[in-house]
Amino acid sequence: MKAGKKAARTKDLAAILKKEYPGVGTALIFENQLQLLIATILSAQCADTTVNKVTANLFRKYHKAADFARKSSAELEKEIRPTGFYRNKAKNIIACCRILDDDYAGEIPQSMDKLTSLPGVGRKTANVVLGNGFGIPGIVVDTHVKRIAYRLGLTKNTDPVKIEFDLMKIIDKKDWIVISNALIRHGRAICVARKPLCDRCPVKYLCPRIGV
Repeated sequence: MKAGKKAARTKDLAAILKKEYPGVGTALIFENQLQLLIATILSAQCADTTVNKVTANLFRKYHKAADFARKSSAELEKEIRPTGFYRNKAKNIIACCRILDDDYAGEIPQSMDKLTSLPGVGRKTANVVLGNGFGIPGIVVDTHVKRIAYRLGLTKNTDPVKIEFDLMKIIDKKDWIVISNALIRHGRAICVARKPLCDRCPVKYLCPRIGV
């Protein structure tokens, strides 16, 4: 598909998704940027509903980066165990919060480079925090966005970073945050991995159904 036609179709897709999922945000429950960062690290290969159950207790006990920085790995592992990969996640959270406490006075940096320099933080996590925590435009490429972008013919790439940059070229910057969240919600509700509910899809007439 030519670039102009793809951009036009993407504009139509974005308009429908914004109407279908008005005001959509991340499903993670948080009250500040630190909580969002911790929750997003925990969400790797884990359902957001499970993360929210774990963080409901976690955030009642720990309020600052320093609180997490002072935890022992063994203690934090017990509290986040239901999220899976808890040893590595605990290690990253503690190391990340030590840097935040030592170098950033406990605050969350507002740049991609600084965020991705933190342990356990890749571009996906950074974009979640920047977009939903600070309102800084970015495109989150999780498993849902990766799947849907391919099915809709918006990218031929499979690498999340390449997909991110492909989508940045054809989605208006002002829509990056809302469309990322809408695609994630759409991937959970309609365009599911095993058997997409195409008969219920609001963008089905724009979809080439690649890989379905």
